[in-house]
Amino acid sequence: MVNPSGDPALTGVPESYWMSASEATDYPPLAADAHPETDVVVIGGGFAGLSTAWELARAGRSVVLLEADRIAAGVSGHTTAKVTALHTLVYAELRRTRGPEGARLYARSQQEAVERVREVAGLLEVDCELERRPALTYVTEPAGRAVLREEANAAAQAGLPASYVVETGLPFPVQGAVRVEDQAQFHPRKYLLALARDLVARGGAVYERTRVTGLSEGEPCRVTAENGGRVTARDVVVATHYPVFDRALLFARLSPRRELVVAAPIEADRDPQGMFITREDGVRSVRTAPWRDGRRLLIVTGEHFLPGTADVAERFGRLAGWAREHFPGIEIRHHWATQDIDSTDTVPLVGPFHPRARHTYVATGFGGWGISGGVMAGRLLTDLIAGHRPPWADLYDPRRLWSALREAPAFLEHQASVVRHFVGDRLRPAPADSAEDIAPGSGAVVRVGGRRCAVYRDEDGRAHAVSARCTHLGCLVAFNAAERAWECPCHGSRFGLDGTVLQGPAVRPLEPRTLDEG
Repeated sequence: MVNPSGDPALTGVPESYWMSASEATDYPPLAADAHPETDVVVIGGGFAGLSTAWELARAGRSVVLLEADRIAAGVSGHTTAKVTALHTLVYAELRRTRGPEGARLYARSQQEAVERVREVAGLLEVDCELERRPALTYVTEPAGRAVLREEANAAAQAGLPASYVVETGLPFPVQGAVRVEDQAQFHPRKYLLALARDLVARGGAVYERTRVTGLSEGEPCRVTAENGGRVTARDVVVATHYPVFDRALLFARLSPRRELVVAAPIEADRDPQGMFITREDGVRSVRTAPWRDGRRLLIVTGEHFLPGTADVAERFGRLAGWAREHFPGIEIRHHWATQDIDSTDTVPLVGPFHPRARHTYVATGFGGWGISGGVMAGRLLTDLIAGHRPPWADLYDPRRLWSALREAPAFLEHQASVVRHFVGDRLRPAPADSAEDIAPGSGAVVRVGGRRCAVYRDEDGRAHAVSARCTHLGCLVAFNAAERAWECPCHGSRFGLDGTVLQGPAVRPLEPRTLDEG
């Protein structure tokens, strides 16, 4: 099958392997006239949301989980599914900015999350293809060796079983690598779907296709769905990857990035026997998973970019080319994309939603490490709701002010990028002069009647128009040809061709527009 983006070199199914190799879910939506009451309502059905809901239910709380689409089908269904406390190059930075104790707390909380995944998989007896593997951060350029030596030292000082090595299982030479033993990889959806089943068995409720649009904080709190359904709870957890409510102004401290994935079967004897990542070449991540007939599925990730700013088909081609160069003879069977959210000060934001929050909590900013981060968040938030405070609570607290000066350069850079798009995209000429200039199978933002419209022309030549203004904060969207979606470069909201919300923080669709094509 040829990729619909038009790149003949990129073969295979444009779908996440994890999605295709697991059962679909069919939990009901919250009814418009339903008003359940519960101890805790969790908004978001990914790793952070499901882990939190399950931990709370296990602790004896009644829980309602609300998911805008299908659980484990967003970012969590499109991850590379590495379960590790080695997060590329984080420990040397943490040692400088948080001190040795801050780095140690980060390492301990993340490594405990790795161990928690193994423990829960065994407890639930779920076959999620869990495998123990080392995690390695490597470089191929000599200039990177000093940085890796420092990282290995910092990670070991923080308490991880880390070392600096010069030999790996990769089929090409490296100049050096940080290696951390006894990490893990697995099938993320099989794990998460088991959590959901056990959550329901423990009396919890899961509602899919239930987009939350309102949050009233108080005693009790109330959460309102798009259709009018309402849940009343003592506590609320917002675990929607990018928070869908901006009252905490967290959008100013978070930046989205999209990354691409290609996957191809290889013979078992070509398995590099580890999970590998480098910041070189626009980031390259490599791991394998079980495949049919005793073979392995090679999974290569990379090509990070800001949503709405890249030629995605070209980047898919680059990533596929890299995979073929380093693993000759492969045939790509799957390709997909995912999205990560970085905090401006490196550390995720997990804890009370804002300085005045008493019963609302948030989990976000995992920076590409949402599995260990999400599992950690589930345990941390469960403790906080129960009135306990783990030793790393301050490290992750979204209200932390002591990092304001440290994060200032990244914060200002992110805000400057938002302003460039918010203002600059309006000053630039429209990508197409008119809707008539848009070729079948393509999309562009054009000016119609003095307003910017996002116009897609289908293969039959029919034009479909929606407002080009993102419903989050009003930035102009751009067309992603490879994934056939409209994307906001300011905060990462994504919309379908008809304007429906695919990914937040936006909660409202792009407004429909009418075109007069004569």
